[in-house]
Amino acid sequence: MANTVGIQDAVRDGGHSALRKYQDLVVGSRSLSRLLLFELVVTLTSGLPGALGLVLRKWTYPWILGAVGRNVVFGHGVTLRHPGKIRIGDDVVVDDLVLLDAKGDSNRGIDIGSGSFLGRGTILSCKNGDIVLGEHANLGFHCEIFSGSRVEVGRYGLFAAYAYLVGGGHEFDAAEVPIIEQARSSRGISLGENVWLGTGAKVLDGVRIGDRVVVGANAVVNEDLPDAVVAAGIPAKVLRPR
Repeated sequence: MANTVGIQDAVRDGGHSALRKYQDLVVGSRSLSRLLLFELVVTLTSGLPGALGLVLRKWTYPWILGAVGRNVVFGHGVTLRHPGKIRIGDDVVVDDLVLLDAKGDSNRGIDIGSGSFLGRGTILSCKNGDIVLGEHANLGFHCEIFSGSRVEVGRYGLFAAYAYLVGGGHEFDAAEVPIIEQARSSRGISLGENVWLGTGAKVLDGVRIGDRVVVGANAVVNEDLPDAVVAAGIPAKVLRPR
């Protein structure tokens, strides 16, 4: 029988009740009070449109998140997984339909620095890894950051739409074994300060990008980039100093 992804294994586990599985996968706590509070907040406020929804989420989301600073805005349809491991600084905007998924049994989770903006449909997804966004990070709509270990974005990171940081993957050396059944690996990703990723740019696992770097649209970065350069292409190559 083919292997399944982790969430499928958890759902099919016959050793726990459906409620326990939901708590482990979504809430991140087996406390009944945490479960009831999570359900109350999400059910009453998550999909509520307009100004009333914005106000209610501003008041109630701090009840279920790990930490929330001043003047944080949550759009409608924001999805939270393991919210107790999500920490948000001051003056942050989380736009509509964003997914903040801090799942893991031994990770710290997600840290979002003050002054940051997460565009509509953006996904921050931990698979037992950590994601750290520095202050004033700005992610355009439908960006994705995936972390199987640690992905860190320095201050003033600027991502155009559909940028993707791929902080992990599968081994694939054994050709006769389905890739999904082979070991997962993650070396992490680190972006310095003031890095601009163009539309559709992808940064692969293990890459380190220096400060003040510009990466062109649709580039695939599979090797480290030094400070203060402009890079583009598939794979990305340094075009000139900046």
